[in-house]
Amino acid sequence: MQLLIVHDDAEVGGQLMGMVQDYTEHDCDLVESDEAGLRWGRQHARCGILLAQLEGPAVDGLTLGGSLGEIFPGLQTLFLPAYPAVERRLEITKTKVFPEPIDGERLLEAIEEAAAARPGAPDFFHVMDVLQMCCLSGRSGAVQIVKQIQSGIIYLRDGRIVHADSAAVRGTEALLDISGWGLVEFAYDSSVRGPETISKPWDEALIQAVVRHNEESREDGEQKFEEPRATDAVPPPKKRGFFGALRRS
Repeated sequence: MQLLIVHDDAEVGGQLMGMVQDYTEHDCDLVESDEAGLRWGRQHARCGILLAQLEGPAVDGLTLGGSLGEIFPGLQTLFLPAYPAVERRLEITKTKVFPEPIDGERLLEAIEEAAAARPGAPDFFHVMDVLQMCCLSGRSGAVQIVKQIQSGIIYLRDGRIVHADSAAVRGTEALLDISGWGLVEFAYDSSVRGPETISKPWDEALIQAVVRHNEESREDGEQKFEEPRATDAVPPPKKRGFFGALRRS
């Protein structure tokens, strides 16, 4: 499978490319900007996986992912945000978001899972992965969340969740509802603004959603979400050496 890495730091990008080449059978290219990524996309017939820096001087991974997804139907996307991994409030088992220091073991697992997706499959993310990523990266705008026939919008301002809309409810109840949708597709628009009906800190709201949906699912003997993890938790040991924690020097 063809994989494209987009990262403006040559050292980190080079380490990521070396990891993919050494530990997978996938073809891999590296570019340093959105412009170079789009140019690469116009020059190639196929691409199955995009590993993109979330934001940088010349990179906006959310925008680039949408643009390349139009060129390559079924493109599976993984994001590399700038915030530190210790800032995460929720641990998602099958995450597609890898802050620094990048957990190389989990990233390789995510790459192989993306490669195993059927041709043309939707680019699914866990809804909590999307919301946590947007909040920790300080995004403003709107995130449209789609789950089969369900659709909702969550509005952000400087990394705060300020409003939510779904088909039946608005505000906090809509946020709690959407947060229980599990695997979703999403689209982001930085230009959209919404009212402010939610004042609770985003992490408290999402943890409340986790607790509520776990309580509801216990009746079925199935837990939908990981329990919130403490920010000072010690990461598990890595099975592979040098790329266990990729980071900038």
